[in-house]
Amino acid sequence: MGLLLDSFWRAAAYCLRPRVIALSLLPLVLMAVLAMGLGYFYWDAAVQLMRTLLDASSLLASVWGWLQGWGLGDVTAVMAPLMVVLAVAPVLVVVSLLAVAVLMTPALVALVAARRFPDLERKKGGSFIASVAWSVGSTVLALVALVVSVPLWLVPPLVLVLPPLIWGWLTYRVMVFDALADHASKEERQEIFRRHRSSLLGIGIVTGYLGAAPSIVWASGVVFAAAFFVLVPLAIWIYTLVFAFSSLWFTHYGLAALQRLRAERGTNMPMAEPAPSSASSALTPRPADTPALGTAAPTAAALPPPAISPSGDNAP
Repeated sequence: MGLLLDSFWRAAAYCLRPRVIALSLLPLVLMAVLAMGLGYFYWDAAVQLMRTLLDASSLLASVWGWLQGWGLGDVTAVMAPLMVVLAVAPVLVVVSLLAVAVLMTPALVALVAARRFPDLERKKGGSFIASVAWSVGSTVLALVALVVSVPLWLVPPLVLVLPPLIWGWLTYRVMVFDALADHASKEERQEIFRRHRSSLLGIGIVTGYLGAAPSIVWASGVVFAAAFFVLVPLAIWIYTLVFAFSSLWFTHYGLAALQRLRAERGTNMPMAEPAPSSASSALTPRPADTPALGTAAPTAAALPPPAISPSGDNAP
């Protein structure tokens, strides 16, 4: 629990750093650049195509005629640009968030490692290809679990438990792998997954619930069309900030757990006895040189040469 809370407040504090805030604003900048580029080249053609599609529908034609009867004028001229924006915005959001996710996690791991764990050895236990394969495999398993669990969502309590549980499992699987890919070996990563599975799953569930907050803002932007261009960018920024907090929480926890694991193994590993130096071996008597109590005296070969008395007899 101590490691869990310690990594939580550290992640929250890191979210206030200018570098993290700049990274959280990156998807908005990227989305604006993409929107301006696509608008410059394809806006007129997209609006004309959308207007053609709206006019081609017999059902919508009656709706437009009814609205024009109320004096609203050419409704399709207003709806066509709005429909283009509503159709393209999710694509831009997804592309921007994916790009930032690929760039943000390594940057945040490097930030935490440089400031808090500069001496932690990098064993390169996970390559980029392994990370992609792990993420894709975990995502497929999570989607299968979601599809299988859909009938259980009809039970009121389970609909509030199963999706966050599955999302939390997917989050901790992907983010912990990315947090440890550069520093931990494969065996160390597996050991951390085994020892800290419940805590890591708890972090994933908490961050999964936090990730639902931007969806409320996003839905408000759709409902209140007048505030669409304000609430939707705000939702994207909050989502990216939550993603940064999640990545920082997993990184602080994972690298601290790795440091403890290595310290523990370094303490418990049997250390080889040092070879005695020449000085210590000369000063330390050997077992054969010091007779135990009640044993026979050393042999003559082990005694120093006897002194010769003046009479010619051996000294007692």
